[in-house]
Amino acid sequence: MADPSSYRPRPGEIPDSPGVYRFRDEHRRVIYVGKAKSLRQRLANYFQDLANLHPRTRTMVTTAASVEWTVVSTEVEALQLEYSWIKEYDPRFNVKYRDDKSYPYLAVTMNEQFPRVQVMRGHKKKGVRYFGPYGHAWAIRDTVDLLLRVFPVRTCSAGVFKNAARTGRPCLLGYIGKCSAPCVERVSAEEHRELAEEFCDFMAGRTGTYLRRLEKRMTEAAEEMEYERAARLRDDIEALKKAMEKNAVVLADATDADLIAVAEDELEAAVQIFHVRGGRVRGQRGWVTDKVEEITTGALVEHALQQLYGEETGDAVPKEVLVPALPDPVEPVQQWLTGRRGSAVSLRIPQRGDKRALMETVQRNAQQALALHKTKRASDLTTRSRALEEIADALELDSAPLRIECYDISHLQGDDVVASMVVFEDGLARKSEYRRFQIKGFRGQDDVRSMHEVITRRFRRYLAEKERTGEWADGEEPGHAQQPADARQPVDVPALKDDDGRPKRFAYPPQLVVVDGGQPQVAAARRALDELGIDDIAVCGLAKRLEEVWLPGEDDPVVLPRTSEGLYLLQRVRDEAHRFAITYQRTKRAKRFRSSPLDDVPGLGETRKQALIKHFGSVKKLRSATIDQICEVPGIGRKTAETIAAALAQAAPAAPAVNTATGEIMEDEDGAPETTADAPGEPVSAGAPEERRGQER
Repeated sequence: MADPSSYRPRPGEIPDSPGVYRFRDEHRRVIYVGKAKSLRQRLANYFQDLANLHPRTRTMVTTAASVEWTVVSTEVEALQLEYSWIKEYDPRFNVKYRDDKSYPYLAVTMNEQFPRVQVMRGHKKKGVRYFGPYGHAWAIRDTVDLLLRVFPVRTCSAGVFKNAARTGRPCLLGYIGKCSAPCVERVSAEEHRELAEEFCDFMAGRTGTYLRRLEKRMTEAAEEMEYERAARLRDDIEALKKAMEKNAVVLADATDADLIAVAEDELEAAVQIFHVRGGRVRGQRGWVTDKVEEITTGALVEHALQQLYGEETGDAVPKEVLVPALPDPVEPVQQWLTGRRGSAVSLRIPQRGDKRALMETVQRNAQQALALHKTKRASDLTTRSRALEEIADALELDSAPLRIECYDISHLQGDDVVASMVVFEDGLARKSEYRRFQIKGFRGQDDVRSMHEVITRRFRRYLAEKERTGEWADGEEPGHAQQPADARQPVDVPALKDDDGRPKRFAYPPQLVVVDGGQPQVAAARRALDELGIDDIAVCGLAKRLEEVWLPGEDDPVVLPRTSEGLYLLQRVRDEAHRFAITYQRTKRAKRFRSSPLDDVPGLGETRKQALIKHFGSVKKLRSATIDQICEVPGIGRKTAETIAAALAQAAPAAPAVNTATGEIMEDEDGAPETTADAPGEPVSAGAPEERRGQER
């Protein structure tokens, strides 16, 4: 724990103006980002008597080793900069709402010639109309299924649409009347677009006029004794009413609003959001966060607004945002929301009427979500804490290993040797800090040597960063200066960036390194750390056969009980490292199978390679072409053509490429076998997929 007075700036150094500040720990990692109307007054609150601070704030300031700030012109700029830094640095002490899913939207692709209705998640595209979000994708599909009877808009994929147009036969929905079948020209593009516009109008809440129009048409059909048409219109009206019942009107006047409620206690807070569009609740979502600092309800609301509307892919800001408490000050947040929407936004607390009643419903949902989360979380926190304590006791560590890194080596019969590094903090996976390695120091299969290389490369970066920032204790020497000559060779250490607070750095060390393997792998990892002069990081290995834990220099393993939570956590870490490594290894192998002899031609970029293949049709035809014929391709000069011809002439025909899923030899568009250009003349195993998977590490 650091003494805050050791890094406290003098009051005269801190400007009395709006700005954003960052606390960093001893490893220069940003652990907290905040904004202030007056930096001087705000930072002074952190450097008072520790006994007066909130426990979590006290933990933050004693974990920090330095503080820095950036002055801005207005509070709106401070709000924007704070949000961008929180997203960039992912500080551990900031409020971060955990949302365990990507919420689906009902989307209508009005940017296409024949608009399509579908479920969409993630990034929002220009020209697409979105409705939602919905809590579940099945809720969207149920609604769409009811509406297709009245608005038979296309829902098929591009492939299905093209196939129907080619064969002249619509899909099943076209036969049963739930698609107007523009693919076979039953309706024109203009008529289909009009249907899509009507669908969007209905989803946007303009339902009354359309229903009255249908009822009038039904009455007219009955008067004209066209009873079948009248019956169809009657069924259409019933289908629309049924769809409307699923989204009951809760607010009058076709209101567009988001209602945000917060339920909190001393440790955690739950946020619930109801999305009301056209007076109907179109979607609901919720987040939960740990309160790692003393924070007001208004500040929690401000963070929720940032997360909800801050991303480029975030939700559109409605006309009204109803909240249980206003941020302090409220004006910068109001200006920011107005800027995001492009017109005025009403940010307020509902006082009476239907909106107050609906806010009470949202509040009850938030309270229930917090209670449910605590029921689950209590068990999780207790279990993880017990697991870390058991690991510390079994390995005789001074404290619980809050950060664990695990390494695994993967290859296929010695080819495409790669390694993975996964990170667990507080017993939970931190996927943003996962890393992948290609083994570059040698060729062939040697797990022990590979493990030594990976550990060396990872912790050499840590030492380089530590030396660069001058964080050596008195009398301590940079560890890598003690390495043997061969270990001092540069091995894939890229230049470190100036701004070193990002959590994706290699600069943050673990308390425990776990390797997938037994005594040899553990010894290699320990030797790599010793060569770098690192002696404050524990190392262990987990052997898969008997799930034994091996320590460096020990002849006998540490055997944890099968029911041990500590063993279960180590298994999860090891299995995650294995999954991450083998995924990368398969990706590399698939990329190698797709490689081309043109990849080895110096100065030939991707655009010109594609132009060559498009012109000749295949590498085989390009290889038989003359220099003059190659020069006919746009962008290819004579010198480049000579280089291409020489490179293809030197490359012997490669072995047939094998489909990794079926074991069959793949053919190009001319019916000739495709080849793997990176291993010319070397046959590719065409054994059964099950055999090959069994040989993977």
